[in-house]
Amino acid sequence: MSLENKTVVITGAAMGIGRAAAISCAEAGGRTVLADIDETRLKETFGEIHAAGGESSCQVVDVSDARQVEDLMAGAVEDFGRIDALINCAGILEGAYVPVDELDETVWQRVMDVNLKGSFLTCKYVAPVMKKQKKGVIVLLSSGAGVRGGSSSVAYGTSKGAVHGQAVVLESQLASFGIRVHAVCPGGIATPMKLRNIAQAAESRGDSVEEALKQAEEYLGDPEGVGRILAFLVSDHADHLRQTVFTR
Repeated sequence: MSLENKTVVITGAAMGIGRAAAISCAEAGGRTVLADIDETRLKETFGEIHAAGGESSCQVVDVSDARQVEDLMAGAVEDFGRIDALINCAGILEGAYVPVDELDETVWQRVMDVNLKGSFLTCKYVAPVMKKQKKGVIVLLSSGAGVRGGSSSVAYGTSKGAVHGQAVVLESQLASFGIRVHAVCPGGIATPMKLRNIAQAAESRGDSVEEALKQAEEYLGDPEGVGRILAFLVSDHADHLRQTVFTR
């Protein structure tokens, strides 16, 4: 697998699956454009790629802000001349273990703004670039939550189900322009967000957080495994793949 001469925009690149995807793409020879709202950890990802000799740029971006997303895509084209792939990993989980009748509307809206609106905006501003090129790959991070099963958060599960629906619609809308679209639905992966969720569950039950996290080590997958799948999906080797991809 090679991503030589390909430019890949990765949102949510500061940690978790986004960080793993960025590093995997860089290791495959891709030029990576890293984006996240967490400047400190974003620079850590950039620093690791740069130290390994990778060609990369990074930009602090709130994916729920249209102007910032538009600037991200414009900057990628200015720096590298094209965008061959988008991997949208930016996402948050809030409102865990809160019944629907007690969920604050501001929490609901914040999750929708980042997870769903952010997914829409990244697609909106990368699509014209890829249409002009007549080629590209868009990978949206959905989840098993909201697609195959439930979630601890009404807002999170709903947003991820909607992201999956967006990918299904865009697949047919963009195929004639040579743009391939995938939704990727990870299962249980040891990301900071997932581990925090497990800790919250233990606290809500009055159980030991330390013991819950220790047990989680036995069944959670590692972000690097999903990162490698994402890097493969945006490569030419995945050209015959279509639709939704589920991981452990």
